[in-house]
Amino acid sequence: MTTATHGAPAPAPGATGGYLSVRDLRVRFATEDGTVRAVDGLSFDLERGRTLGIVGESGSGKSVTNLTVLGLHDPRTTTVEGQILLDGQELTGAGERALERLRGNKMAMIFQDPLTALSPYYTVGRQIAEPYRKHTGASKRAARQRAIEMLAKVGIPHARRRVDDYPHQFSGGMRQRAMIAMALICDPDLLIADEPTTALDVTVQAQILDLLGDLQQEFGSAIILITHDLGVVANAADDLLVMYAGRAVERGTVREVLSAPQHPYTWGLLDSMPTLAGAVDTPLTPIPGA
Repeated sequence: MTTATHGAPAPAPGATGGYLSVRDLRVRFATEDGTVRAVDGLSFDLERGRTLGIVGESGSGKSVTNLTVLGLHDPRTTTVEGQILLDGQELTGAGERALERLRGNKMAMIFQDPLTALSPYYTVGRQIAEPYRKHTGASKRAARQRAIEMLAKVGIPHARRRVDDYPHQFSGGMRQRAMIAMALICDPDLLIADEPTTALDVTVQAQILDLLGDLQQEFGSAIILITHDLGVVANAADDLLVMYAGRAVERGTVREVLSAPQHPYTWGLLDSMPTLAGAVDTPLTPIPGA
């Protein structure tokens, strides 16, 4: 499938722009069945204070792209080519020590499943405070107070008491909020949210998205929102990148792409969304093929 764009042309190779700039990113995995081209020539820019929604089916390369930005891949089985610039700093090929100084500090990620991302052996407060101590050198007492402040900021009731709870004592929505608190405790300039509303009820979804929007206004962060839900993107993102088979097949502002999609895959995504009016009698329209 050839790459098609709408609204904003593909960035020129070598050109840079935005707080995060990705150019011709290619990520390959060596497996027993051969080489998997998870990301194949992806380019995009993201400014501070804006939210980029990345949509596409499972396996399209959304999460791999953003894990690569953070340097969270196994160099023994992964080949990364292209350019990733964060505020002008080259991340491709950067050493682990350099990346550790950035992770949780200038860039952070809200992982898809907070139950598995949080360790069951440590309290929620200790896990939230850990990156703050690491990057600021704060004392245990100061880091604990900061963790309480962040739990309160993300809407956890009785934060001073709940800071000593373990993850299994939090509900799904509260664990998600705790992950957001952990990601934001050092005021990162880039926040990557990987399916932050998965498995949450509609009310909690809305609260989480409102929270991300409020925190973005407060900190001026650039946000990447990875999701399957076009409704979430329509309400929470400024720009939209549609991925298929490791490539960007369409990009532009949310309004441009959703109101006048140019690529057949984007049409398929929009047609496959259920509507309230046809929820009972109208069958879903799946995207054909593999």
